[in-house]
Amino acid sequence: RMLTRTPSVVAQVFLLLSIVLVIAIAVIQINQQQVLSPGLKYGIVLDAGSSRTTIYVYEWPAEKENDTGVVSQTFKCNVKGPGISSYESNPGALAKPFDDCLNKVKERIPVHLHKTTSVYLGATAGMRLLRLQNETAANEVLASVQNYFRAQPFEFRGAQIITGPEEGVYGWITANYLMGNFLERNLWRTWVRPYRKETMGALDLGGASTQISFIPEDSQENFNSTLQVKLYGYNYNVYTHSFQCYGRDEAEKRLLALLLQKSNTSSNVDNPCYPQNYNTALTMKYFSGSLCTQSLRPANYYPNQLVNFRGTGDPGLCQEMVSLLFNFTACRDREDCPFNGIHQPKVKGNFVAFSGFYYTINALNLSGHFSLADFNSSMWFFCSQSWAQLQFMLPKFEEIYARSYCFSANFIYYLLARGYNFDAETWPQIHFQKEVGNSSIAWSLGYMLSLTNMIPAEGKLIQLPLKPSLFAGLLVFLTAMALLCLLFLVYLCIVSHNRKNISRVEHVFIPE
Repeated sequence: RMLTRTPSVVAQVFLLLSIVLVIAIAVIQINQQQVLSPGLKYGIVLDAGSSRTTIYVYEWPAEKENDTGVVSQTFKCNVKGPGISSYESNPGALAKPFDDCLNKVKERIPVHLHKTTSVYLGATAGMRLLRLQNETAANEVLASVQNYFRAQPFEFRGAQIITGPEEGVYGWITANYLMGNFLERNLWRTWVRPYRKETMGALDLGGASTQISFIPEDSQENFNSTLQVKLYGYNYNVYTHSFQCYGRDEAEKRLLALLLQKSNTSSNVDNPCYPQNYNTALTMKYFSGSLCTQSLRPANYYPNQLVNFRGTGDPGLCQEMVSLLFNFTACRDREDCPFNGIHQPKVKGNFVAFSGFYYTINALNLSGHFSLADFNSSMWFFCSQSWAQLQFMLPKFEEIYARSYCFSANFIYYLLARGYNFDAETWPQIHFQKEVGNSSIAWSLGYMLSLTNMIPAEGKLIQLPLKPSLFAGLLVFLTAMALLCLLFLVYLCIVSHNRKNISRVEHVFIPE
């Protein structure tokens, strides 16, 4: 009997141990998974503007937040030379200037990630104008860019001309993303949507077009210009409008063409927006060759003919001339229609004004937000300076920009105050700024964010305490051992039961 009991106890102990070990290994394997982040992903966006091309490098964690990457700018480089639309007559020459910036970009992104890093080129109003003027030339320019990038180590996703409304909405996304209006970290360091945080409107001033984008008071009202944007799992209805030919450079060309038209001589023209004592000779092609100035082109148009512009520094007359660039009568006093017959809901909330807006405000020695009266007095003071005085006033003196700041300031006044209807009360709600942290406020980041919705998130890599093969082996071994112990115990039970029956029978037959 003692002999039977010992194996039974041993089998029971082994059975229990096997069961405990199977449970313990399974629990450890599940709970001790170490989640390894798949690291960083990179994206490159080329902002091919009318006056220059800027290359931005963005990075984000490869696991994403509600389908949209948490993106930050890590590098920015301005390509030397003019915008890509200037290469219409020699598209082959536009590739070379990219080399310098691209070599720096290659150093910023780990070599093993070059192949999987996407490059997107978005061309804006300069190329939109070129396409309207000469579609073949525009296609050749884009083809030249494509050929250049196909030879690079990155994954080129194509060069496209983005529409005005897209440019406006991407700028709006960038501004609100950088201001933390879509996402913020909570106490547990996870990303959440900020509670009851209002979005900001966005005002962008480029070289050839300008955009206004914001969420109107009644976003349900169906304006033709309302676009729906989905970010981090939420929908936003954004009103946006892009005014072609109302970029800073094209607007100034229209002013020069207008001054020439109103002048009684075609060789010497007074410009009240240029500083006193400033003189420059410009070819007719420079200001009248653009699609934006076609209607102002003189009958006797000779592209290479030089026109001398003489600065008179007259703030009052400059204002008068700039106002002629806007058609304020097309709306016939309708409140929801500021200029050029374009429908626009009433401006609401805070706005951020970037790109050309920021640089002009900076030249006037203003920053952040300020009253409309302060803006007007700074503009008047600046426009009254002579060319010699300006050289001491500007932090960075470059002739082509310095001569035009007075015009730009007046243009901004008419666009914002008379065009978009910002008044003395709402003007201080405009914040003029260039960047947030280290990230530039530009449409390119919004473009990247929208595109990361299409870039699949990488699954997190799970590192287990036991290799799957070892885990499976142990599981099979311990389960088999438990089964063997169970069978052995059943066998012992049967043997023990039989022995009892035999001894009872023997007891019955013992003679007295």
